[in-house]
Amino acid sequence: MRMTTQKLTGVGMLITLGIVYGDIGTSPLYVMNAIIDQAGRHEMTAVTPVMLGSISLIFWTLMLITTVKYILLAMRADNRHEGGIFALYALVRNRAKWLIFPALIGGAALLADGTLTPAVTVTSAIEGLKNQTMGPVHFSGSQGWVLLVVTGILVGLFLVQRLGTQLIGWSFGPLMLIWFSFIGLVGLHNLVHDPAILRALSPVYAVSFLVSPNNRQGIFILGSIFLATTGAEALYSDMGQVGKRNIYGTWPFVYLMLMLSYLGQGAWVSAHATQLATGHAVNPFYEMVPGNWRMFAIGIATIAAIIASQALITGSYTLVHEAIGLKLLPRLRIKFPGSEKSQLYISTVNWLLCAVTLGVVWFFRTSSNMEAAYGLAITITMLMTTLLLQAFLHQRGHGALAVIYVVIFGLLEGLFLVASLAKFTHGGYVTLGMTLVILTIMVFWYYGNQRRSAHVEDAEHVSLLDFLPQLQALSQDRDVPPFATNLVYVGHVAPDYAIKRAVVYSILDQQPKRAAVYWFVTVNEADTPYECSYTVETLGTQNVMDVQLYLGFKKPQRLNVYLRQIVNDLLAAGILPDQTPRYSSVPGRQVGNFKFVMLNQQLQDLGAQDDLPALDRLLIGGRLLLQRISLSPQRWYGLEFSDVVEERVPLFIGHAPDRTLRRTL
Repeated sequence: MRMTTQKLTGVGMLITLGIVYGDIGTSPLYVMNAIIDQAGRHEMTAVTPVMLGSISLIFWTLMLITTVKYILLAMRADNRHEGGIFALYALVRNRAKWLIFPALIGGAALLADGTLTPAVTVTSAIEGLKNQTMGPVHFSGSQGWVLLVVTGILVGLFLVQRLGTQLIGWSFGPLMLIWFSFIGLVGLHNLVHDPAILRALSPVYAVSFLVSPNNRQGIFILGSIFLATTGAEALYSDMGQVGKRNIYGTWPFVYLMLMLSYLGQGAWVSAHATQLATGHAVNPFYEMVPGNWRMFAIGIATIAAIIASQALITGSYTLVHEAIGLKLLPRLRIKFPGSEKSQLYISTVNWLLCAVTLGVVWFFRTSSNMEAAYGLAITITMLMTTLLLQAFLHQRGHGALAVIYVVIFGLLEGLFLVASLAKFTHGGYVTLGMTLVILTIMVFWYYGNQRRSAHVEDAEHVSLLDFLPQLQALSQDRDVPPFATNLVYVGHVAPDYAIKRAVVYSILDQQPKRAAVYWFVTVNEADTPYECSYTVETLGTQNVMDVQLYLGFKKPQRLNVYLRQIVNDLLAAGILPDQTPRYSSVPGRQVGNFKFVMLNQQLQDLGAQDDLPALDRLLIGGRLLLQRISLSPQRWYGLEFSDVVEERVPLFIGHAPDRTLRRTL
């Protein structure tokens, strides 16, 4: 749910705990386990130095990447209080054309890596039940029943998405408060038995551990350390829902509880080196919990994992919605089941995400295998965000700071990327493969449209001003049967009133369409998320209207609602003549009927366009293919219950005339 205020409040902070910190807050479930697995359970002879170095690396990773980069720097780059890689790109895209590349790559990687979060968190939580006894029920050590339970939880979670999650969301905050308090207190309980582990807060142990002979993995141990901060990008993306001040107010508490949990796990591991050396797969998070609290720990961990998964699912909807608004992805059907505008549901994304997440669960089977593959793609997203933030700092006149920032965090995240590349053969290829698939779709959609527009001949555009006399005459011609009161064409009217020739051809040539008012509507993408405004030019007439509609990339495309409001505004201002219908079931109705004409441009034979470069032909062909299988313009603009006429027209691609054609006698 979207907060109605950006102020720091107790309620706001509580909701922030439930919305923002699900991903990073459940990392103690698997981070230490991943470190021990990577370091080698049989080789944990110098366990205390390993724990000191690992916890030190976790502490300073959270300090530098999460706190400094995202909390202190990235959250200042807000787009009307909205955050995330696409909101950031919308802020800086006019600075340089090449910035589209980090936006595309980062967005694709973020979507792909998000499929692992629900899988690894829920699996890690349920695995805690293995070999446990709950009253008369004893859970075996088999992984088979774990997979079935995880599947059931995830399927149920995806099923409820279409109903909206507003009421559920209000309970997330208190539950996450219990979760963070619990992991902090349990960590503190273990820490008091070995307070010497607090030495890990010194950066000396982090640096020395990387080059220590006790660290047989070298810098590749950073691949597991990085898991502690994977939720930082999601934290930035969720800023718009709760406000940055509420994140500033809650992060110190979250950071403290996370570190108490890691320190407590480190203390437990140091005291149980012998048990680890046997090679048994034990998770320090559960093992450090006192026996009589173990079932509660598993229960609250499962709830936290579900909340983290919910945050990732809704975050994916938001990310895709923003990409569609920026014309980086094909149109998809978007529903708004809640009363808040941030409550949205995209069925296609929901079930694709469900299928991929379940595929990840059954392919990797155990949380340790998922941990080995987790985090590779998100390092790419963080690097891309760094590039966009560097452009943002330059844009705000902080050139020196931008250089310092990109050098420090570019090197740091580059180091994490190199370390995470070791995960490629352990399953990282799965998320990288998904990243490439999503990126390919984005490239075809965005650049296919760019190249198509570049090849459309100037002759295919005419000036609307040249046809005003004919349009006015047609509107008054009683010999032509009326087609509609308000005839609407959705397209692009340039600042010089240039429109596609196909639009004028549709009105005057195919079948003269007489209307009281001709509407030429241009839907412009605004840089601000929730922009909703319009301008109208009457062109010196009362029946030809040039409407420029400006919608933010988070606003729904409800064209019929917006246009009806515009007509009412113009009627009230006396700009339009009266349209009161003679017959109507609505008392006091003043607006006449609407008919929308959609021109479906098609290229009949792409292969025949010999003058097109091969790459352009490929991009345009891919764009047209995606257009055919994606949402129709009628449904995208919310016109499925409106009177819509679809006319197929050729897409005219400019090419040189064939000089071999000649007349014969």
